[in-house]
This record gives sequence, C-alpha cells and structure tokens, in this order.
Amino acid sequence: MSSRKQVILGAYVAGVNHHTAWWHPDAGSQIDFSTFEHVARTAERGRFDFFFLAEGLALRERAGQVFDQDVVGRPDTLPVLASLAAVTTHLGLAGTINATFNEPYELARQFATLDHLSGGRTAWNVVTSFDAFTGQNFRRGGFLQRSQRYERAAEMIEAARVLWDSWDDEDLIADQAGGRFLGRPDAGRFDITGNQFDIHGRFTVPRSPQGRPVILQAGVSPEGRDFAARHSDAIFSPFGKLPEAAEFYRDVKARAARFGRNPDELKILPSASFVLGDTEAEAKERHREIREQQITGQTALILLEQIWNRDLSGYDPDGPLPDIDPDPDAPPFIQGRALVHQDRFATVARWREIAEAKKLSLRELVIDQFERGPFVGTPAQVAQQIDDFVQNDGADGLIIGSHLVPSGLDEFVDKVVPLLQERGSLRTEYTGMTLRDNLGLPPLPRRSGSVTAAV
Repeated sequence: MSSRKQVILGAYVAGVNHHTAWWHPDAGSQIDFSTFEHVARTAERGRFDFFFLAEGLALRERAGQVFDQDVVGRPDTLPVLASLAAVTTHLGLAGTINATFNEPYELARQFATLDHLSGGRTAWNVVTSFDAFTGQNFRRGGFLQRSQRYERAAEMIEAARVLWDSWDDEDLIADQAGGRFLGRPDAGRFDITGNQFDIHGRFTVPRSPQGRPVILQAGVSPEGRDFAARHSDAIFSPFGKLPEAAEFYRDVKARAARFGRNPDELKILPSASFVLGDTEAEAKERHREIREQQITGQTALILLEQIWNRDLSGYDPDGPLPDIDPDPDAPPFIQGRALVHQDRFATVARWREIAEAKKLSLRELVIDQFERGPFVGTPAQVAQQIDDFVQNDGADGLIIGSHLVPSGLDEFVDKVVPLLQERGSLRTEYTGMTLRDNLGLPPLPRRSGSVTAAV
C-alpha cells in the first residue's frame, strides 16, 4: 500500500459562468442528460471520487436584464443525480442544495432516498443565501437577515442528521412472506427544537448504506471556516496555488482540531482546470488562447462591474482600469452572482497596483486575476504539478472541470490519470463500497434508540 497521500478527485460541470466555452463547435448542451452522463461515466472511468453539481437558483441579471454572455438554464440538481445513480456504480454524487430556502424534513428525505438508490454514494454541498434577489423565488420578504444564514445552515445540518439517525441500523427486518420491512415501534420518530426549526414526527426513510450523506461546504471568511471545520466532511478551497493554499489548509485543519475533530477527517478540495499540450510551449499557447476567448471585452467589464457596483460600459476594455471608486451603497448592479471580494475598495486598490506593476489593460487584468487554479503543461508536467500540490498539503484533492462540456474531461482521464496512478497517488480500482469509504472518512458509529435533539 502506498504511503503517499491519495489524490481525491471530483468532476464538475461548470454550468452558468464565463468559464464555459459555449461557442466551441464541440460544446454540448447544459441541460441534456447526455451531457451529465458523459462527464459522470468519464469520471468513473478515471476512478474519480465524485461528480459535483453547483446550483443556480436565479438567472443572473445586469441592470435588470438577463446576462447575454452567460450560458443560462440548469435543471434541478437532485433528479440529475438520481438519474446518474442508474448509469454509474462507484462514483459519488454530490449536489449543491441551499440551506436557506429548504426545509430539513424534505431535504433529508430526498438525500436519504438518493443514498439508498445509489448504494451510499451521495454528498450534500451546503450553501446559504441572504440576498432578496434570489430569495424572492422562495419566501415572502425574499431573504433571511445575513446574520442568520449560518445559524439556519447549522441547524439544518443538525436537524438532517437527527432525521438520518432516527432509524436504528438494526431496524429493518425483512418480512419476505408479507413483502414488508419491519422495525421497532418508534422507528423514525424525531423531536427537533431550535431557533429555526420546531418539528416533530416520524422520518419515512430507513438509515442509508453510508449512514448519512457526506457533507461538503465552502467558506472563506472566519465564520465560514469555523462552520466547515465544525460541521463538514470536506470544504472547497478558493486557493489553487502554494503557499496561500497551504496556509488555508493549515488554518482549517487547526480549526477542526479545536472543535475536537481529527483534522484528517476534514478534506480540503479546491476547484481547478487544466490545459494540456504535447510540449510545455504548446500548452501555454493553448491556455492563452482559451483565456482570451473566455474573457471578451464585454465579459471583462461585467466581471468588474460587480466589484465597482457601477455601469462600466463606457470604459474601453483595452484601456486602463476605471478611475472611479466602487459604489457599495448603490442598489446591486449585478444580481445572482456571489460576491467573493467582500472589501471592494481594498480589492480595487490591489488590482490597480497589479495593473500598474504588470502594465495590464482592464481586460488583461481580468484575465490575470479571474483564474481558477489552472494546471498547464504536458500530461507529465500536469500530473507532477497536481501531485506536488497535494503532497505538499496545498489540498487533499481537486475538483476538476474543463471549459469544454461535456468532452473536455476525457483528455484528463486519458492522459493525466494514468500518470497519477503510476505515481501511486491515485487508485487504480475502487476499493470502498460507499463515497465515505472512498474519501477515506471514518465509518459512522452504529445507531440505536430514538432521537430527540435541541439544535
């Protein structure tokens, strides 16, 4: 058995964002099942750990109009994953579901059902939302107060775990003659009280093959890092390069330890892309061409408009950065896109310094700054880059995507995966029965007895 860290690999379909090369002649639909099936089957062929879907609950808008440079439209996450369960055998199925706009009983029931249908291969990526633009699709008033988003999410996870644990491991006794499943008289009973939820009843779905779905989360702020360190099995990292990735890795693992957890039981997973070539020079040129196609002048302006919160259409994308300051107090100019850079003024100041130092135009600055941790080079170079990044604790693995959907992942699986396997850093065959097994997470303790909880 290799002593090297095993590289965790997830595959994602990029969906609605500027990274997707929808103009490419080989690009496929963002909605047809064939797209999701192709990526999932390819990932399983490459012995990936899981397939991942993000989620967009509202069409993005600019000044009240739907973006015309985005790929728009995405089907609901859970039916897609349920369909993929039928065409895969080992691959984990991870879905992004919002904790702000869903209820514990319904969500827990859906994931428990999917975990049964897939044989224990599901994961829930827990996200929150506090903006009225997205919330108007779901609730009166449009949103929860921002201070309550993590409170609700934490209670949602705890409530879901109570529901998933409401059946004993030994509850199911098959009555073959009657075609029934028998359990103890109080099987599925739950009683949950908290600030966000006050629910009581019986859960309808028995304990699933892996006990509970794997919990994923993304959080960069101190509050988000604490949330993930306390509640999650894996956290998505925004850092794709050392040493900042290693610092995030150390910080979140240390937070997990302070919550009494084994740091090895919290996996750190940044998203990443790749560009391959027969030579390093060819790969770099191909990467340059892709980035210039992805970041058009219009796209560059729109990406900056979210930071400035102003209409920047009068600025030349090939000219300097706007000479005006952001306007954080104005109504949101861009709606439906998560704001990663919370301090607008500090971000703009830093970008101006970078543009001045590197002599970059507005569009060139966006190309430089809006990267997603690409690994660029020959297949051997990319395999080494990924392996070095993981072995040096930049992460425990990567969520790999391609600008070309659905066939872009094929190149990675055909050319890079065999080299990672030769290094002893990636499995050659699946050995676990569930996603929890394959991620190297410890088995959950066996359950017995009814569940009552204050969350």
